[in-house]
Amino acid sequence: MNYMVSPESQNLPDLTDITKFCHCKDIEPFLKMISATIKTDYDKITEWSSANRLLTESIHNLHGSELKTIHERLNQIELERFLFVPSVSDLHHSCTTYRDAISHRVLDNVSKEMDAAGFSTPDVPFSLISMGSDGREEQTLITDQDNLIVYGDGGGEEADNYFTEFSKRLVVRLEEAGFAKCSGDIMPTNQTWRGSISQWRKRLFSIVRYEVEDIGKNVMDLIVMSDARFVAGDKKLAAELIDMIRSMELEYFQVLWGMAKAATEMRLALGFMKRIWTEGSGDHKGEFNVKLLAWAPLVMNVRILAISKSVQGTSTLKRISLLQTEGSFSPYFARELTSAYKTLTRHRIEIQIKALKGIQRDSHYLNPYQLSTAEREKIRQALIKTEELQSIIHHNFHIV
Repeated sequence: MNYMVSPESQNLPDLTDITKFCHCKDIEPFLKMISATIKTDYDKITEWSSANRLLTESIHNLHGSELKTIHERLNQIELERFLFVPSVSDLHHSCTTYRDAISHRVLDNVSKEMDAAGFSTPDVPFSLISMGSDGREEQTLITDQDNLIVYGDGGGEEADNYFTEFSKRLVVRLEEAGFAKCSGDIMPTNQTWRGSISQWRKRLFSIVRYEVEDIGKNVMDLIVMSDARFVAGDKKLAAELIDMIRSMELEYFQVLWGMAKAATEMRLALGFMKRIWTEGSGDHKGEFNVKLLAWAPLVMNVRILAISKSVQGTSTLKRISLLQTEGSFSPYFARELTSAYKTLTRHRIEIQIKALKGIQRDSHYLNPYQLSTAEREKIRQALIKTEELQSIIHHNFHIV
């Protein structure tokens, strides 16, 4: 991976733009200094890349607490690399790659553990599917479990019992490997997030036909499933469930309309005259929650429009690109949304780093007035573009 040519770094000035203003006698020592700096920087990046590769390769032979140790070391590499080259896309890619490898290994270890414990493996395929930031391939430095399990039909009660126990062990082993348990209980230990393909079909039909008691919660579950991505196991089975989810969302317009309404009503940290709104009192006076009042509304609204246009990608940046290709966004608006996503996500990662280093307790709140005027304006523009996106969806779905 070439971290020096990431999209966030492509607008740097050409060296000749600098040297043409230098006196002749100063050019040689200046270039020597630049050369030494480049070598130092190159050595850092090479060292990080090499360590990342070796650690990721070692995952395939590890168990238990060994996986957590490697996970923490990989996280630390990404933290240091991000502070050096703050590329959101590169951090997403790297974190998603090594966490997929860890998930594969944990799944394999749990299967062997079940065999050793005397459980009879049912003759049906199964898959581990991720959702949330992992489903969108947007992993950052702090992660938790947002997973479901689907298995093939034909195993009967034996399969149900097997995967109930399998899920219990899987969640524990993932936690041991450094994946915190989901505070919202989006894990296969929760029966809502585990089942055969037929059980999943019945469950989904109940949601889209409004045959469940808590409609609001179940529609939110469907929104979460919109980011479903295959991680490990049987890829064909995972594709069947993911296609089923997306087909039902499109087929039952009233459900998609409800999701769109929820997205357009998400509050933004914009106040009077489009200024950045912050808390007026309390522990977070002068701050705002970047995740809830900026980043999440952007991700949510891009997701809804992508679903309605049958866009297949799950990552936010991929969805924006595909929505431009199919005509929903102009090239200018797509660039602005891309910039907005990277700006808000970069600040989320920087806050995570402060939390991990013990500089601040919370990993979501930001004081915009501790930033430069230019950086504060970037955040304000990101919020304004998100509001414009909400207006587009509001119009497209005829929400009143």
